[in-house]
Amino acid sequence: MSNNKKSLLALGIAITLIVLASAYFLFKNSSSTGDPRGLTKPSPADASLNSLIGKPLPDIQLQDINGKVYTNASFKGKNTVLFFSEGLMCYPACWNQIAGFGTDPRFNTGEIQALSVLVDSSRDWQRAIDKMPELAKANTLFDVGGSVSGKLGLLSLPSSMHRGSLPGHTYIVLDKDGIVRYVDDDPNMAMANDLLIEKITEFNK
Repeated sequence: MSNNKKSLLALGIAITLIVLASAYFLFKNSSSTGDPRGLTKPSPADASLNSLIGKPLPDIQLQDINGKVYTNASFKGKNTVLFFSEGLMCYPACWNQIAGFGTDPRFNTGEIQALSVLVDSSRDWQRAIDKMPELAKANTLFDVGGSVSGKLGLLSLPSSMHRGSLPGHTYIVLDKDGIVRYVDDDPNMAMANDLLIEKITEFNK
């Protein structure tokens, strides 16, 4: 075998080894981060959201469109979905989810309630209702200024389009005793009705 052929063979073997080694380390890193895509490690913000599970919701206070005050006691007695979103500026994804809760009978029963929490004022939210009348059927609470969203650590999650100032598309699910049983931050901003019903059914078995 000529020296040129030997050199080419050695180069080919070296390249193959490099490719195999790279694939191994990518797989190893993917497994260790818990992200099947191997892109990023779970952020501290995600960890903060997950830390709510299994505990009573921190004390919060919100108002509905009529000025009625909701506290943690208001969430007891029913399985409660709290959907935090940017609200008015999150069109159409958040609007569709809010309207979806209002028109889905599964979330308006003696056992389950869905409450969408908005950072808008009730007056500003009326503009959304005028544009999408189905929104009027939803149960909405107002977190003007985002203070409650901030207290719960929802302002810097992956779904937030305005990190540090506004929530994105985040669900917190409470059982009838007011204990957080499921959380989900969804950067894809998809409709989650079926998933949420599935989770509620699971923890009520």
